[in-house]
Amino acid sequence: MQPFDSSIDTSAEEFLRNREAMLAAIEKFRDAEKKPQVAAEARAQRYRERGWLLPRERLNRLLDPGTPFVELCPLAGYKLYDDADGSGAGGGAICGIGFVSGRRCVIRVDNYAVKGGTISPAGMDKALRMQQVALENRLPVVTLAQSGGANLIYATETFAPGGRGFANQARMSAAGIPQVTVVHGGATAGGAYQPGLSDYVVMIRGQTGMYLAGPPLLKAATGEVADEESLGGAEMHCREAGSGDYLAEDDADGIRLAREIVATLPKSPQLEESCEWQPPIYPDHELLGVVPADSRKPYDVRELLARIADGSALLDFKPEFDQQTVCAHIRIEGRVIGVLGNNGPITPGGANKAAQFIQLCDQGRTPLLFLHNTTGFMVGTAVERQGIIKHGSKMIQAVANARVPKISIVVGGSYGAGNYAMCGRGFDPRFIFAWPNARTAVMGASQAGKVMRIVSEQKMQRSGAVDEAALDKLEADTAAFLDAGSDAISCSARLWDDGIIDPRDTRRLLGFLLEVCHEADAAQLATNTFGVARF
Repeated sequence: MQPFDSSIDTSAEEFLRNREAMLAAIEKFRDAEKKPQVAAEARAQRYRERGWLLPRERLNRLLDPGTPFVELCPLAGYKLYDDADGSGAGGGAICGIGFVSGRRCVIRVDNYAVKGGTISPAGMDKALRMQQVALENRLPVVTLAQSGGANLIYATETFAPGGRGFANQARMSAAGIPQVTVVHGGATAGGAYQPGLSDYVVMIRGQTGMYLAGPPLLKAATGEVADEESLGGAEMHCREAGSGDYLAEDDADGIRLAREIVATLPKSPQLEESCEWQPPIYPDHELLGVVPADSRKPYDVRELLARIADGSALLDFKPEFDQQTVCAHIRIEGRVIGVLGNNGPITPGGANKAAQFIQLCDQGRTPLLFLHNTTGFMVGTAVERQGIIKHGSKMIQAVANARVPKISIVVGGSYGAGNYAMCGRGFDPRFIFAWPNARTAVMGASQAGKVMRIVSEQKMQRSGAVDEAALDKLEADTAAFLDAGSDAISCSARLWDDGIIDPRDTRRLLGFLLEVCHEADAAQLATNTFGVARF
């Protein structure tokens, strides 16, 4: 592979404008991510008086010091449902992939300090996404549980699909994926089945309360009067019911036990060392100015690759055949990966090129990276006659059926069927992240406004009266509505990605994710039929 010769002038006025716009977008999403942390700190004193660690303090004690932690879906539910101030970002939990006792794990820490850790529909979707990550990547799951359970305001939306979470737990156990849960506080009704379906359960003396019906519901349903400890306390469950496996003295002790349990699990597969690699020639901070702030301005996606690839080197596939769709091989920390990027709309030729490249990577067991920045498939009479639908369908079939790990990063716009062809959320990439300037929608906001105007104007013409003022308002309102719902924060709140990242972190993140995928391919699991059960 040859190093790419960048043509970007990093001192140019346009580059500096792009950089400032990107820095402003980074600050905006970082501020949104901080809102639940600020809300938790505001209540910190009352929890510390009870001897509880705050959720992020629990997370920090669980993780191996000095090791990376990739947080997933931190903006899930941001300003959706009843989250008026944004403090509910994260959907009631802090989740991600990190190292516990030397073992890479999926981690969930209930954020009890914000709204009691209650779970909104977005929080439920996030929980299911974490289980999918664990299953696909064969990773143990560690849960630090203390939640108020489902938000009853949205019970009609979450009850039926929420059952999938319990089914997933049973299937993960049967698949040989260990699940460790520390029950830090209350676990009631359906919430009691989460630890009940875990393979290892740690309870905390005088703090855990786990029951199908709490004291008030028990009295209402049967007339029986019982206190929390005798009904579902840690000592009762560990000594009599057998629902708990380990009895801890406090939060820190419970986390210590969780770490010791994970230490008994088989270690991550010992993989061969990657070959030596060189960092990119161009510094990562230049990524701030590579993508134009004005989405209508073109740029060469190879400029982006030159700042994330080992030695800034790439092997361009069919570089002379349809230059709007870029396909190339690069290495990241020594690991080969096939990349698809956009320099414009996807044409019939570009779709053919991409479909061939994807099949070659699938044949060679080479992971795929999709860098989204496309308005979608080219439209018009000429491309329809060239068979854009059938050629686009070939590309979509290749994306959907490729068996290798697929990682997507939305680095600009991702519109219409272009989002599908570039492995958007609906095509189940192993991981999908977004830059803070990203936009995802069925089409551009201005185009949507014009479409609604044209359709409505035609209807008015048939009725014999055209109201230009009404059409102006409809066009503006449609564009504003789509624009507000297509930015990176709005899309991340709906879990259309696994999180927003600073562009400067792109290479480090990809190196981590490629390791996760590589270890998953090498992992050997001891499966059984029904999962581990308590008798």
